[in-house]
Amino acid sequence: MKVSIVGGSGFTGGELLRILACHPQVEFKTVTSRRYVGEYVHRVHPNLRGILDIQFTNPSLSKIAEESDVVFLCTPAGVSVNMVPQLLETGVKVIDLSPDFRLKRAEDYERWYGWRHPRPDLLEKAVYGLPELHRDEIRNADLVACPGCMSTAAILAMAPLFKSGLVESDRVVVDVMIGSSGAGAKPSLASIHAERYGVIRPYKPVGHRHTGEIEQELSILSGEEVRVAFSAHAVNIVRGILAVCHCFTRKPVSVRDLWKLYRGFYRGEPFIRLVRDVKGIFRYPDPKPIVGSNFCDVGFEPDPYTGRVVALAAIDNLVKGAVGNAVQSLNLMYGLDEKTGLMYPGIHPV
Repeated sequence: MKVSIVGGSGFTGGELLRILACHPQVEFKTVTSRRYVGEYVHRVHPNLRGILDIQFTNPSLSKIAEESDVVFLCTPAGVSVNMVPQLLETGVKVIDLSPDFRLKRAEDYERWYGWRHPRPDLLEKAVYGLPELHRDEIRNADLVACPGCMSTAAILAMAPLFKSGLVESDRVVVDVMIGSSGAGAKPSLASIHAERYGVIRPYKPVGHRHTGEIEQELSILSGEEVRVAFSAHAVNIVRGILAVCHCFTRKPVSVRDLWKLYRGFYRGEPFIRLVRDVKGIFRYPDPKPIVGSNFCDVGFEPDPYTGRVVALAAIDNLVKGAVGNAVQSLNLMYGLDEKTGLMYPGIHPV
């Protein structure tokens, strides 16, 4: 597969380069960066020194389309929406890691992003790139819209509960803790070491844009309109997300019931691991031991006192929260084993 990456100098672009560099079926054609034109990629991503001997170039959509089978877009919100139509017209497949095609309803972009979507027709065409929920659709897709990182963790934590109809659709509370790499590579006052180190900082208690994705996917699963109260917190790690989700049940539920429900829903999923142990220090999902991997650790705990289930998920925000879903989708689109280039453990300790 001849692959090009638009926006290869950010954290997501670097992680995509790292993973695809070891993919046995990928040949790099173009990697773009306006800021670093002419520089070798290892000058920006030093972990790739001696691994990739390629340079950043200026983005030229016509050249990229001519020489590529598939294009990954690692661009900020509102950028890829102008690129995707041109690329699709040439017959190139597109995997978009930006938020520009994740939501199905154009009006949701006005609510969560504050701008009017110019191509609602392509919103219908785009497939939400979460293989655990949309595997068959991804196989036949020309445009895959990869989920947000916090959306991925929250959806995977709660999907079995909403598919089963076990929990209420209008009372859902989600708290997400995320590492500093989730803010991207562009520096700001909030991201400098003196201000970022040591924090447990609520930075978006209400109105986070990933709420729209979570509600969309859980509503599809449940067949009801789901309303989510979502809060995001910055914590003192570089990579990783922990989603803690509070769902209120319609009837009493036991640990045994939840094991049966989650095992049934995720049976055969190569990157979902159920974590609810009785020994050791990692008894519930924790981002620390999955750094660098494409696994999503999912756990749960019933709370009979309040009639709720606490559902948890831990991921690496740059892998399963972004690039891992993109590469899984690539594999599915080209008829490969979806684990290709992705089946490796996390790093521990880190």
